[in-house]
Amino acid sequence: MDATAFFKSISGKHITFCGIGRSHMPLIELFQSHGAIVTARDRRSFQELGENGQTLKRLEVGLILGKDYLHGLTEDIIFRTPGMPFHLPELENARRLGKTVTSEMEVFFRLCPCRIYAVTGSDGKTTTTTILSEFLKAQGMTVHLGGNIGKPLLPEIEAIAPDHVVVAELSSFQLISMRHSPDVAVVTNLAPNHLDIHKDMDEYVDAKKNLILHQDGFSRTVLNADNEITAGFKGLVRGDCWLFSRKDSPERGVFCNGESILVNGEKLMDVGEIKLPGWHNVENYMAAIAAAWGEVSPENMRKVARDFGGVEHRMEFVRELGGVKYYNDSIASSPSRTISGTLSCYEENLILICGGYDKHIPYAPLGGPICQRVRELILMGDTAEKIEEAVLGCQEYRHSHPNIHHVRDMQEAVFLAGSLASPGDVVSLSPASASFDMYQSFEARGRHYKELVAGLK
Repeated sequence: MDATAFFKSISGKHITFCGIGRSHMPLIELFQSHGAIVTARDRRSFQELGENGQTLKRLEVGLILGKDYLHGLTEDIIFRTPGMPFHLPELENARRLGKTVTSEMEVFFRLCPCRIYAVTGSDGKTTTTTILSEFLKAQGMTVHLGGNIGKPLLPEIEAIAPDHVVVAELSSFQLISMRHSPDVAVVTNLAPNHLDIHKDMDEYVDAKKNLILHQDGFSRTVLNADNEITAGFKGLVRGDCWLFSRKDSPERGVFCNGESILVNGEKLMDVGEIKLPGWHNVENYMAAIAAAWGEVSPENMRKVARDFGGVEHRMEFVRELGGVKYYNDSIASSPSRTISGTLSCYEENLILICGGYDKHIPYAPLGGPICQRVRELILMGDTAEKIEEAVLGCQEYRHSHPNIHHVRDMQEAVFLAGSLASPGDVVSLSPASASFDMYQSFEARGRHYKELVAGLK
């Protein structure tokens, strides 16, 4: 079905959106404009919805709010927000009643008329997705970038032509119910994550597998050969399988020998040509290169590597003050992301601001790298005690190496970091935790950090 036929089919149907946020707000207006009878549901009160609530009131959208917002799901089509558990009893009951329970990304994949590149993983997916989109744009293609990266794609569907390309970042929440896979699928890596939402690690991994399970023989799949879980996906691949590795040169894929990046044994570029710091970003480039090889010229890949300065909130340089450099790595919402990011780039004189919302994932792996790299550890949020336990319990810990400080909030953390820092030091926010104990998103957390750093004197 194409977009025109789909939107014609929903006219007069009752459609509800469970969760009023950035992925659903543009869809509510879109579906209403095509004649659907739209309601929106959210646990929050009208006052808590803020500007979104006022917008929906102006559009005369029916609102079902409060703790019983999922009661009576009898609409024809029910959209769940990506963070909503797939197996909620209310959603299961709606399915038993024959109602369509879906999501923005499911519908988009069903209707999209052009080639889709999609990226998932525990860490690095946003940067990899962005690099891949930059490659394709450098080649002169019309690129639609979105998904979990911050912008829903379905509102753009009527403007997407068959000769365009889509580059989508997909989370496990989006993938858990997907029954369509992209033309080119990239899995950057997998480690424990989001176990506050998924019932266990198996469900999390199975959700990620949906990225490749529905591909066919014409597709390409890119896997991280150095990650045990993603390497295990190789047997599921139905099409052209590419691997990337920093350990062994794959027969078909991308390899880094420590100095150069090679594609199928031929040198593409020196590592030093990549503007973004850190070995994790070298791996991000390797994944994107494998995805785009044959569609994007080597010259354009090298040009992007030299010019691309990175994505906001990902080891983002904020400012230098009194010889101290401040970085914003708010995207680091898991221990593995902090380890592969901030803790892989700075070997000494590091003041680390860490902690946040607890996703019920292991923090023990964080202890060793912190003890090896961090001089002053500033902890806040729900995971502060878990991170401290990981540091104090690891073999590398020595008394006061690092010094551990507890603070109440970001303002106290930034002011303390500024007072502890000396010329030549690096201060980095890299929480190893989600933001939801104090902030609506990692972007809001990163912006607040940057505002506070900008105000230091």
